[in-house]
Amino acid sequence: MSTSAAKAPVFNHRRAMKAGFAAMVGTTVEWYDFYVYATAAAIVFPHVFFPEADPAMGTLASFATYAVAFFVRPLGGIIFGHIGDKLGRKPALTITLLLMGIATTLVGCLPTYDTIGIMAPILLILLRVCQGLAVGGEWGGASLMAVESAPPKFKTFYGGFTQVGNPLGALLATGAFWVLALMGDDVLLTWGWRIPFLFSVVLIGVGLWVRYSVEETPVFEGKVEGHQQSTPILFALKNNWYPIILGIGMVAIASGGYYLATAFVQSYATGPEVALAASIILGAMTIASFLEAVVTLPLAWVGDKIGPKVLMYIGIGSSFVLVIPLVLAIEAHSVFWIYVLVSAIRIAMSGTWAPLSALMAQMFRPQSRYTSMSLSYGTGAAIFGGLSPVIASALMLATGSIWSVVGLYAVLALIAWVSTALSPQHSDMAPVTGSFNARLDTTAIDTEGK
Repeated sequence: MSTSAAKAPVFNHRRAMKAGFAAMVGTTVEWYDFYVYATAAAIVFPHVFFPEADPAMGTLASFATYAVAFFVRPLGGIIFGHIGDKLGRKPALTITLLLMGIATTLVGCLPTYDTIGIMAPILLILLRVCQGLAVGGEWGGASLMAVESAPPKFKTFYGGFTQVGNPLGALLATGAFWVLALMGDDVLLTWGWRIPFLFSVVLIGVGLWVRYSVEETPVFEGKVEGHQQSTPILFALKNNWYPIILGIGMVAIASGGYYLATAFVQSYATGPEVALAASIILGAMTIASFLEAVVTLPLAWVGDKIGPKVLMYIGIGSSFVLVIPLVLAIEAHSVFWIYVLVSAIRIAMSGTWAPLSALMAQMFRPQSRYTSMSLSYGTGAAIFGGLSPVIASALMLATGSIWSVVGLYAVLALIAWVSTALSPQHSDMAPVTGSFNARLDTTAIDTEGK
């Protein structure tokens, strides 16, 4: 076959389902590892790794180590994006899974501050960096594995398989800590917190076994040899700078708002201002994660019918509206309404998460898509996901009011809404030559999913 003509991608539901399931299992393992750390950072690490700080500063320091992983995500996106764009999505995803799992397991083996002093939080930060590198390359590759294998009119649905991994990972993580919290603080803060980290060893094996059997995506297989970029990151920065910027803003709620509604809410509810029992908020988060996992694929299916952008708008708006009664319920110690509203806001936020893989995958050209998508998502997650809990904690210290955090959520919602409205969408079947701006009008696909 001539290298001047691309091999036509072959899409079918059987291949798409297999790729989607592999993406879901892999991202479940990755997000479990990530959320185990997030949950521990909110509830355990201020006591175990920062015991000499006052409660507020201990929480701030714990969230600072939590944020470190977000800042190295763009670097992980560049490293694994290069591998994924040059060698294929599958080898890059295998490496990210191993790196994440090993780092998480080692966190469970770390000695505490009382044992080795300042070296304990330093080692914790180093392992958190490894987690950040891994997840920086994981999400983009897993999304591409699913979306690039899907038939044209079902990309949002199959992309939703990748997104299910997030709530499933959160469900496993918060569920594990919920069970431990029910055993009492003595168990949780001494040895119990290590169990969820060590359990990652089992999940690594499952994830690797599933990913080993999946095929490379038809879009990657159909790439023209002459159009493979020797340096994908340079191609991405030169040709994809505009959609990269929009992609960064698009994840303001899906990442930043999400961590406010999970990690920060857990910290606030169990902190001295509210002093709820950890078992209450962990129970609410566990149920919410289960419901989020249940609704993600149906919402992705709806996204193919009404348009992924419309679904994103609904998710952004409804999640912000629900933040206000959630804060009131937490301050009132209304356990029933805490359970209801934590679940409601997570379901609403699924509207921003379910269509994200398809929306972002189709913003970029295949020859540098892994790098562009991972860089965009990783940078957005670093800015919004990494900084949001830290900024929220700082706002609480400065103002003494949770409503300053609600204002922060409103700003994130506005950024996500505008970025989504401006984002372009392209077809895998269009030519791969030319600059981004020259292709913009001729290769756009129907954003309503019809």
